[in-house]
Amino acid sequence: MSKNLVLQTDFGLSDGAVSAMYGVAISVDPDIRIFNLTHDIPQYNIWEASYRLYQTVRYWPEETVFVSVVDPGVGTERLSVVVKTGENQYIVTPDNGTLTHINNSVGILEARVIDEKVNRLPNSGESYTFHGRDVYAFTGARLASNTISFEEVGPVVDVENIIELTKPKASKDGEVIRGNIDILDVRFGNLWTNINRELFKETGVEYGDSLEVTIENNTRHIYKSIMRFGRSFAESRIGEPLVFVNSVDKLGVALNQGSFANAYHIETGANWKISIRKVPNNL
Repeated sequence: MSKNLVLQTDFGLSDGAVSAMYGVAISVDPDIRIFNLTHDIPQYNIWEASYRLYQTVRYWPEETVFVSVVDPGVGTERLSVVVKTGENQYIVTPDNGTLTHINNSVGILEARVIDEKVNRLPNSGESYTFHGRDVYAFTGARLASNTISFEEVGPVVDVENIIELTKPKASKDGEVIRGNIDILDVRFGNLWTNINRELFKETGVEYGDSLEVTIENNTRHIYKSIMRFGRSFAESRIGEPLVFVNSVDKLGVALNQGSFANAYHIETGANWKISIRKVPNNL
């Protein structure tokens, strides 16, 4: 193993929860290298936890171990699992939908249920509300440090039985591309859609073309305007909207040096729909 351990939670950093996970991992092996993916996942937001793994995992070396804890079902019968991805990395997480984007992108080769009789922090058996520390950080550190092998995590579970969230697909309807707003580029307020670049290019759109962008929440009309398809933000004026290709090769919508999400009160999820069509540049 690489001894790289990457942590993601919805715990925030205002108390000792993440620090406790660090302490458990270092107690397993003081040479382990611990990194933060993020601890700012919105509380209980399994969808965002799944997306942030998808956004990040493929850029880490093989055998990196990720621990993702967004776990509204902690203490219930939901399973705790470790999966091996199609790019030879490992993810330790509750089986609650957190693996949705990974399974649909890089794929899952094998999954194992964590055997808590072996892979649980000693003397923590009466705790049912902090599996991030007692089960996930402990198991992830043992795996990353070669204290245990993947086979020693626990029994195999069928990958087809791993829980997935509903994941809408983008579509092409004539000259119109329809999709959803998957997530926000939080700090800058850009909208990240589920429309991939290849599907978008099927409409014959080129950089500099004008696009009509419509956003709806369920059946409620939220936004409609014409903007340019830009290669970079510098191709638009400050405060001007644009469509661009983001860092995961999907279409994004932004305000140059502004927050599109805040300006138009846009949120994310299956009910937030976006449609894009090319219009003549002189409109």
